[in-house]
Amino acid sequence: MKGGMIMSKQRYYGIYAQFLENFVKFKQNIGYQGNYTAVWSTLFDKFTIQRKETVIGITKELASQWGQKRANESERTMYARVSFINQFSAFLTDSGYPSQQIPMPKHYRRPYLPYIFTREEMYSIFAVCDKFPLNTNMRSTVVVLPALIRFLYGTGVRINEALALKAKDVNLEENTCIIRDSKNGKERMIAISESLSEVCQQYRKTVNHVSGISDYFFIRRNGEKCTCFVVYQWFRKALYKAGIPHSGKGHGPRLHDIRHTFSVHALAKMSESGLDLYYSLPILSTFLGHQSLEATDKYVRLTSNMYPKLIHDTNNICSYIFPVVEINETD
Repeated sequence: MKGGMIMSKQRYYGIYAQFLENFVKFKQNIGYQGNYTAVWSTLFDKFTIQRKETVIGITKELASQWGQKRANESERTMYARVSFINQFSAFLTDSGYPSQQIPMPKHYRRPYLPYIFTREEMYSIFAVCDKFPLNTNMRSTVVVLPALIRFLYGTGVRINEALALKAKDVNLEENTCIIRDSKNGKERMIAISESLSEVCQQYRKTVNHVSGISDYFFIRRNGEKCTCFVVYQWFRKALYKAGIPHSGKGHGPRLHDIRHTFSVHALAKMSESGLDLYYSLPILSTFLGHQSLEATDKYVRLTSNMYPKLIHDTNNICSYIFPVVEINETD
């Protein structure tokens, strides 16, 4: 209720309203967790209303006008705009309403080489997180950092996956946890080392007085869920105190680079232990929650200075493992 009136849940009002609603649900059902589809759908809905569209079916002229570059619009945004209309046109065609697509523009991407932390750097970050002073603010995220950063490095999970973990899905007696809210929408069970389990047990003791079976695993002392933004802010502070330089927004090191680091260190450890890379790559792919080995190559970044022999051995098996990473909003 707002101002004595019932707020409508309707989001779209043009001729494509129901199709846009179904399209957004379709994207969510196949694993897209961002709201980009909904944002573009809202803009397209307004666009068709302004054009007074009355017939279902996207013409080439309609798609082309929608895909035109706006004033002060970046190439990346224009690419997303055209990508949306082509995907929606394909959705309409599959629904029985033939629709046209237009050529994709050149996609501007900034190359990003993931920062691979050394083991010494990770230990330094752990030490800094351990020494952050606790304060009386019950909403502070400091209490979570020692366990959370170690959890990211020890499991390779995405930060959003870690923060979405429920306490009931983490079994510290059997050293396992279930990742339910994954990027690909598929559940997976992963193992936790004994040392990481001990750290997590120590952390949970500090918040058990506010936790319950339905609570999130990583919570602040008042029981509230941690946010990715605040964790990242503390991560930047940890980097500074650990003497690890940060090159600014878009240049890293990023919090997500801990996942890259886990991948590199895990692959190196498996190789050094004598495990054939034909076996280690599928294991790593499954552990990371990827649907294919092709997806894993986005996360395995090795540098010749760190593991020259491992790179040589890996290149003999799959040369595609070392492409330059491109910034992606869903990475």
